Amino acid sequence: MNHVNLIGKISSEPKVMSLENGRKIANFSLKTEETYLDAEGNVKKKSQWHRVHAWGRWVSVIEEFGTKGLNLAIEGRLISRFYKGQNGEKRFITEVEVNDLVLL
Repeated sequence: MNHVNLIGKISSEPKVMSLENGRKIANFSLKTEETYLDAEGNVKKKSQWHRVHAWGRWVSVIEEFGTKGLNLAIEGRLISRFYKGQNGEKRFITEVEVNDLVLL
């Protein structure tokens, strides 16, 4: 099963692109935080940044409401792919593809 649930803040202004086939895609970064206690009992926070992309009706929602700092809950799946970087080097990335989202 490939299933991801994330709650976090949009950490970069979303970019909406139109593809050659007429479909649109919204790309943005989502920052999540974990809180934990270290060995001395001090509260610590650890942040993670996730690449996210949305298709279909979610593009309209992101276009209208998606701004840096917006809190979102996302349900989706992980997508991994290769691409060639500017120097021709093969690169590997993992992104979250949105199936459902809730503005918080």
